[in-house]
Amino acid sequence: MRIDLHAHSNASDGTDTPAELVAAALAAGLDVVALTDHDTVAGHAGAAAALRELPGGERLTLVPGAELSCRVEGISMHLLAYLFDPAEPEFAAERELVRTDRFRRGRAVVEKCRELGAPISWEQVQRIAGEGSVGRPHIASALVEAGVVATVSEAFTADWLANGGRADVPKHETDPFEAVRLVRAAGGVPVFAHPGAVKRGRTVPDRVITELAAAGLGGLEVDHLDHDGPTRERLAALADGLGLLRTGSSDYHGSRKTVRLGEFTTDPGEYRKLLEQATGAKPITA
Repeated sequence: MRIDLHAHSNASDGTDTPAELVAAALAAGLDVVALTDHDTVAGHAGAAAALRELPGGERLTLVPGAELSCRVEGISMHLLAYLFDPAEPEFAAERELVRTDRFRRGRAVVEKCRELGAPISWEQVQRIAGEGSVGRPHIASALVEAGVVATVSEAFTADWLANGGRADVPKHETDPFEAVRLVRAAGGVPVFAHPGAVKRGRTVPDRVITELAAAGLGGLEVDHLDHDGPTRERLAALADGLGLLRTGSSDYHGSRKTVRLGEFTTDPGEYRKLLEQATGAKPITA
């Protein structure tokens, strides 16, 4: 089985529609793909419909999920949530709070970019985002359109959009211990996304990961583009020592990033362990 447990659609900051993402997963020869848009489940219905309608859809299993923005000890981190009940009210309210604040933060970041001389506009960023929740990747795409930077990656530097960069603006981020509690209360499985991605900024210390594991964290995303070989080995050993799942994922964003669907995958045994922990929702098949 080929299993990719981290992918985004244009319901957040990917470029593929949910249906296009399902088609891409089929073309990549995946058996399982998770749709984990930032703080939203808006793409789940479209992806499920595509699974039923596309030729070959019976070969693919869709894992509904989301990626949550968190902060601990002044460090930003992301938490993947799988197979939770999307209607559970407390967790739904927290996701809505984060999405609402993304809108405020997006406008403020655009204004900072303009003050720094970038000829972009809020209307342009909204056009790029479409129906998705506005995030920094959409602003980065606007900077590329305006010729300020050559690529989206170049926008995520201290000069522009990186955490603590000249155009950065703080946003609402959930305490990860609270996020773990909310995901578990909704029947889901929380997994720490790309915990060793040092090029994104400061990373959460192992001490905190140990505390999160004791609080109900389910796993670590070990195999990821942002992790080099030694980092993967260290995280795998940490996960094993704490009794956590070890996942692997592409963190696919369509054309916004160069990584391909299925470039990093999850071991089928680890996937089965994840399913055994989930009580809020089931994987979706045709």
